[in-house]
Amino acid sequence: MKKNRVFGGVLLVAGTAIGAGMIALPITSGLGGLIPSIILLLACWLYMTTTAFLFLEATLWHERDVNIVTIAEHTLGVVGKVVSWIVYLFLLYCLTTAYLSGCGALFLSSMEGLLQRPLPLWVGPIPFLMLFGFCVYLGTKPVDYINRALMLGMVLTFVVICAISFGHVKGENLAFQSWPMVWSSLAIMVTSFGYHIIIPSLSYYLGYRVDLLKKALFWGGLIPLIFYLIWEVLTLGVIPGVGANSFYTLSRSANAEVDLITILDVRVSNHIMTELLRFFSYFVILTSFLGVALSLSDFLADGFKIEKNAKGRFFITLLTFLPPLFFSLVFPNVFISALKYGAIFVAILLGVLPAVIVWSGRYRLKLESKFKVFGGRVLLTTVILISFAVIVVALIDQWH
Repeated sequence: MKKNRVFGGVLLVAGTAIGAGMIALPITSGLGGLIPSIILLLACWLYMTTTAFLFLEATLWHERDVNIVTIAEHTLGVVGKVVSWIVYLFLLYCLTTAYLSGCGALFLSSMEGLLQRPLPLWVGPIPFLMLFGFCVYLGTKPVDYINRALMLGMVLTFVVICAISFGHVKGENLAFQSWPMVWSSLAIMVTSFGYHIIIPSLSYYLGYRVDLLKKALFWGGLIPLIFYLIWEVLTLGVIPGVGANSFYTLSRSANAEVDLITILDVRVSNHIMTELLRFFSYFVILTSFLGVALSLSDFLADGFKIEKNAKGRFFITLLTFLPPLFFSLVFPNVFISALKYGAIFVAILLGVLPAVIVWSGRYRLKLESKFKVFGGRVLLTTVILISFAVIVVALIDQWH
């Protein structure tokens, strides 16, 4: 039973992390080249793993089912609660907008290809939202079953894509490097390891056993890193940095998530590659979309104290999806930008806040925990400084 629970915990962490970042990673890191991208990706994994263990330390002070807002209130007071509440809300709205925009663009491209004529922009997000938004309205159980099927589809298509594409990886593409350009991918890389919100639920699931939780967090966070590294080698090895059908072409595209499929298809020249890539893109974005949308709806219901009867669920669903739908229709090519803005809130919520919470709990409130992250004040200060650096780099990248 213990092993089964740890295995389940590992999958929960990995499944929460792996998502739309798979599509955005090569789009943003391609102009930097493989070696710079791998080094930065490893640094982001180490940073996010450290903040995850800090969040675990804070969670274990309570040993009950709490969320980051409650933990912030207990350690930082009303100010901590308000800040974490606002940042958490903005983060989930940013991510929901990104996923709605990404899937909308893919669906619109598919329909235009099928009908051989241009279609209005609303054809992308609205039909997709009506179907999967209804699943979120129904609640956790339907979302759980749909997510399992999507995760299976994601893994299967990923394996087949790798098998087909690795023969087309070229050494000169892997050797391409541009260190100044790699920083554009920092925001996406940080967001791609954002599984922290599952830690309170995971702690309850594993009975607050430190040994089991450490295994689940470490191995669960390592699996996404392996997936991302393989995907980076594949995409950056197949697509060149510059020239025709290159990452330079993608960097100038308004619909990069769609054009990535087109360029990979051209480079691999396999008749089933387009559909495989399209389905893979759907799978990774939808698994993220369902999890984030469900978290957002639960967060809104709890925050506004809305009862989950038929009328309440309908109102929560409107609150969950109307703002992202508005932004995805007004700014239809916002997939990458929304993910990058999301990184700012990730750095605050999952970087700055865990470090500040642990600092307050350890040194001001003198809270005792059966688990303590090494490094003391030096580590906490370093995490806070890195978090602010991520915010600054993300803002500069967006403004330029």
